[in-house]
Amino acid sequence: MAKKSDGKQLAQNKKASHDYFIEDTFEAGMVLMGSEIKSVRMGKANISDAFATIRNGEIFIHNMHISFFEQGNRSNPVDPTRARKLLMHKAQIHKLLGLSKQEGYAIVPLKIYVRNGYAKLLLGLGKGKKQYDKRESAAKKDAQRDIQRALREKQKVAR
Repeated sequence: MAKKSDGKQLAQNKKASHDYFIEDTFEAGMVLMGSEIKSVRMGKANISDAFATIRNGEIFIHNMHISFFEQGNRSNPVDPTRARKLLMHKAQIHKLLGLSKQEGYAIVPLKIYVRNGYAKLLLGLGKGKKQYDKRESAAKKDAQRDIQRALREKQKVAR
């Protein structure tokens, strides 16, 4: 029997690459309650303001907003921004804890996707960017965009 592997991206934190240098990534499963998985699969999750913390050897994500599922159980509503437990191997959590204790590092959620039927969260170990780093990154993107535009124009003229 073939293993189904969607890899469908459901939510992305575009602000993370703007505010942090992402040095390492980790994949974590999410503990979701009730109809939250249906909302996530419909793309009703937001991780732009989310952050992860490690307490008592367990990792949690805070401020991740998962909207209420309309056709779900209305008598048992779940807080949309509650802290949700993430599932990772203990060795990965210890490694992440050691790296994030360094000055200027944070555990940043990058994207939510579905793999083999399970919702996964990609966490990144990010070092905060200074204002001049952000300007430098924007200047590099603009320069790359100008180069691509010039190459396209040159190809159009050559035809």
